[in-house]
Amino acid sequence: VQLVESGGGLVQAGGSLRLSCVAPDFTLDYYAIGWFRQAPGKEREEVACISYSGGGTYYTDSVKGRFTVSRDNAKNAVYLELNGLKPEDTAVYHCAANLMRSVCPTTDRMRAYEYDYWGQGTQVTVSS
Repeated sequence: VQLVESGGGLVQAGGSLRLSCVAPDFTLDYYAIGWFRQAPGKEREEVACISYSGGGTYYTDSVKGRFTVSRDNAKNAVYLELNGLKPEDTAVYHCAANLMRSVCPTTDRMRAYEYDYWGQGTQVTVSS
């Protein structure tokens, strides 16, 4: 099963992007979906998570107030809105589905190994 991300690109600091995650052969409705990013030489980190209903979300501290995760189960899609982008946000962004959880933890991030299905990622580059 492959998830597919899109929407990345090159933007100036302070700019915005909207990333999308779809699953052509899989129903996302019942699962917690995470957004991760990985910069060169760094560990893959979870930046946001959204619960199956969209009612529960988690954000890592560095993106709180700037990134917004949402989902449209009718379209089988999850989104990540990136605002106020900074050069340190430059990374490949991946979405992932957690088959064991429908609800995201609200106070702590999940690790990459806890997720089951991944996309190939979309590059976000922020210039200063």
